[in-house]
Amino acid sequence: MMVFSGGFVIVVIVMLSLIGKCINGENGEEYEGVGGGAPMVKMEQEALYSAIQGFVGEWWNGSDLYPDPCGWTPIQGVSCDVFDGLWYVTELNIGSIDDNSLACAPRVEFRPHLFRLNHLKSLAFFSCFVAPVPIPSGNWGAFSGSLESLEFRSNHGLIGNIPPDFGRLQKLQSLVLIENGLLGGLPDDIGNLTRLKRLVLSGNGFAGEIGDSYGHLSELLILDLSRNSLCGSLPLTFGGLTSLLKLDLSENQLEGKIPSEIGNLKNLTLMDLSKNKISGG
Repeated sequence: MMVFSGGFVIVVIVMLSLIGKCINGENGEEYEGVGGGAPMVKMEQEALYSAIQGFVGEWWNGSDLYPDPCGWTPIQGVSCDVFDGLWYVTELNIGSIDDNSLACAPRVEFRPHLFRLNHLKSLAFFSCFVAPVPIPSGNWGAFSGSLESLEFRSNHGLIGNIPPDFGRLQKLQSLVLIENGLLGGLPDDIGNLTRLKRLVLSGNGFAGEIGDSYGHLSELLILDLSRNSLCGSLPLTFGGLTSLLKLDLSENQLEGKIPSEIGNLKNLTLMDLSKNKISGG
């Protein structure tokens, strides 16, 4: 017969209580335990599985294939980091990047679960969209406090306009939309992204004039709007892009003279205005 002192019983009860908090959380949240490492909030894990499934197809069963996506069963194209002792997804790459990358289904969907990954810092899609699909609008503000890099490369089925709420991504440093099927004008809201260092929108079907707000991106190092159907003259505000290293506006329908304000760009090492109707200043 084993006899326990009252103090020992109290210690056991306290330890069990702490274990319960580690598994279920102080506010009733459920965590998925990771052997010997940090746990992952179950809601975060389920959002990741559903978001990926929307792009790669219903056949993909993340919970069976990758029960520990931030630990011992990592998903190709997914990176995580620990915040307050818990795993969260910080990088998601979808599409044909490497041989073992997550290839997209013929028909894809942006599920709402994608926008629940609110610690995401980098999001990229490579050769993913074949059948016509627009970039959804109205949800991108969910990433306003985290997203630093957003890329859509070689997605010929990606159609429609740039969502205006891209302008809410206040931490964004890199926006790359190359070789897609995007159309419409360049939204002025992009000028709100004052932390941008790289803005590449080449190889789409963008039309209309370049707004003055694009000259307010004072931290910009690379601006590439080439191979579109942009028209009008160069904004005088471009003189404010004093950090700029590369300016490529080639293969558009721009016209007029090069504004004298371009002379303010002392750090510029490459400027390509070819295949337009622009004359010297």
